[in-house]
Amino acid sequence: MESIKIRIYIGDDGILQIQLPPEIANQELDVVIVFQPVIQKSSQSPNKTPEELGYSRKFVEEVIGSWEGDTLERPEQLPFEEREEIQWPTS
Repeated sequence: MESIKIRIYIGDDGILQIQLPPEIANQELDVVIVFQPVIQKSSQSPNKTPEELGYSRKFVEEVIGSWEGDTLERPEQLPFEEREEIQWPTS
């Protein structure tokens, strides 16, 4: 079994045309089509409210500052690793 992934625009007529490689010619095939609409990033507003993103109205109040365990502390940072200098070829 082989699969081919393509992104294609479907016009108003709703017709999907798929051209397969010549080596597939003169064969009987079982074809499965799975499609998913492409979500354009430019159409997504960067300033959506939590409700628009699917969170409850009180999400921020319930989550931010709600840690009830031991105090979180960052361990001491390790010393910087000394590495050999990169030698670029000269030509």
